[in-house]
Amino acid sequence: MMKFGVVVFPGSNCDRDVAYVTRDLLMQPTRMVWHQETDISDLDVVILPGGFSFGDYLRCGAIARFSPIMGQVIEHAQKGKFVLGICNGFQVLTEAGLLPGALVRNRDLHFICDRIGVKVENTDVPWTQGYATGEIITLPIAHGEGQFYADETTLSEIEDNGQVVFRYEGENPNGSLNNIAGICNPTGNVLGMMPHPERASDPMLGGSDGLKLFQGLLETMAAFV
Repeated sequence: MMKFGVVVFPGSNCDRDVAYVTRDLLMQPTRMVWHQETDISDLDVVILPGGFSFGDYLRCGAIARFSPIMGQVIEHAQKGKFVLGICNGFQVLTEAGLLPGALVRNRDLHFICDRIGVKVENTDVPWTQGYATGEIITLPIAHGEGQFYADETTLSEIEDNGQVVFRYEGENPNGSLNNIAGICNPTGNVLGMMPHPERASDPMLGGSDGLKLFQGLLETMAAFV
């Protein structure tokens, strides 16, 4: 068993979706973590969900980065424990410095809500153990500031280190450099991605490609118990 915590910021709106996957589909202990909490020592995995934390004022994730919980999330990650940021959560992770680069306004300046092909680029991290390298999966996206950007040096480092976990397959929906849809930190325990795996985890919703991400993590950890 792994204990999951789903951080709830003012404006989060995908927190219950994530909890449904971890608690109800995967039967793992899960608790909602209010952003002002300062003790998450009981958790194995922390998930920063999608939504519009603090109304996305200033920049997406810029205010949430200063919530009390984020100091704990940084310590959690530094201990090698797992952190997943989805959509707005990815933006928060870059603002907090846990992941490199930034998420900026979409290329065409429009909010995009669609289902899109995503290529699994790296299966050497715990999150993607349930996929095959190069596998094309279908995941929903819903964002206005999802264009991944990094300076040339940082981008080269990300690519050389194998930190690109997911890329958009086919049409690039938002202008992300190198079609990047998700990256991890150098040690692989922190993952940020713009597509929503939690929205593609129940066949009743039209697809379950996202469920493998959560299952892969559980299977990896079970192998070490």
